Amino acid sequence: MADPKRPSDIHIRVPSRHQTSMIHPVDVETPPPPSPAPAPPAAAATARSPSAMCSREVKHFKKWFPWLIPTFVVACVVMLIITMYVNDCPKNSVSCVAGFLGRFSFQPFKENPLLGPSSSTLEKMGALDVSKVVHKHQWWRLFTCMWLHGGVFHLLANMLSLLVIGIRLEQEFGFVRIGLLYLISGLGGSLLSSLFIQSNISVGASGALFGLLGGMLSELITNWTIYANKVSALLTLVVIIAINLAVGILPHVDNFAHIGGFLSGVLLGFVFLIRPQFGWVSQRYAPRGSPSASTSTPKFKVYQCILWVVSLILLIVGFTVGLVMLFRGVDANDHCSWCHYLSCIPTSRWSCNTQPLSCLSDQLGDQLTLTCSNNGKNSTYTLANATNSQIQGLCTQLCS
Repeated sequence: MADPKRPSDIHIRVPSRHQTSMIHPVDVETPPPPSPAPAPPAAAATARSPSAMCSREVKHFKKWFPWLIPTFVVACVVMLIITMYVNDCPKNSVSCVAGFLGRFSFQPFKENPLLGPSSSTLEKMGALDVSKVVHKHQWWRLFTCMWLHGGVFHLLANMLSLLVIGIRLEQEFGFVRIGLLYLISGLGGSLLSSLFIQSNISVGASGALFGLLGGMLSELITNWTIYANKVSALLTLVVIIAINLAVGILPHVDNFAHIGGFLSGVLLGFVFLIRPQFGWVSQRYAPRGSPSASTSTPKFKVYQCILWVVSLILLIVGFTVGLVMLFRGVDANDHCSWCHYLSCIPTSRWSCNTQPLSCLSDQLGDQLTLTCSNNGKNSTYTLANATNSQIQGLCTQLCS
């Protein structure tokens, strides 16, 4: 005789961030048979296998195939190769690193320690230059700068982090939401950087990358009831974010892009990465006639809806105010005298003056012209009958 109190054997398979999958029970009771008469074989088979019908990945928690994040990585690598081709160090500089690479060789370490092109080439390729954005209406630089990198070291650091973080997020939430999170966070990083750092150019995907970190944090908070070991996961994520933001106080690092991307990512995570309650999922996928199917459970919790609305409002207001300030030529440092310390803290070991250093040569017959740029000051020297070794020594001596 069947026991009417037996536990349910209906399950829903839900991917988890910490495991490949987790099995969450659906609270469904199996109704007792209406008659002791034996059921037909087909009906008996159906009654014996409700889990076969209901143990499946529901569309709200299914795994996606990650292709967009690897595409972003390939795009950034291709852009660095193109930038190095345009840079053509042997033609435009006195000395180069890895000269055997020909026009793909790198600028001298003193000019660019990241194994990359000159600042003038990056500017030509679409680096974030506030004066051009404001006065020449080249707004597209707010987007193009996130596809450029200062050099091989810069590219490797960002792309490895992007692959580790981005692929996992794309598997869980799909390419549309993660793609929008990445691009809008990158714009947020560019926007905050433009308001505070207006004397230097800026490149890199760091703002978008920090947006993914911010999205991970807000996703954990808004979907708090879903995860196991949530406190340890939260502490680990906060420590990782704090360490990365702390690195931004070093010179030559645009921490305002990191902060802007992170804040944008946190707000976007509350909007894009919200998940429905398990009770609602259980109700939606429970067999007809079961008690779970007849109960009414809201799709989202109240706090999830509040976070969604508040975050959307803050995003709209923040981006609108930021863009208006930028195109009016506002320097945010005039309204916050201490904010520059968020990007660089000067010490006895380093200076926060990050103006680019460059030394360009122009040969015309026996006459050589050296143009040096150091700390925003340009100097021109004219030499005659100088050998290559003399030119390199003069460049180091005059431009340093």
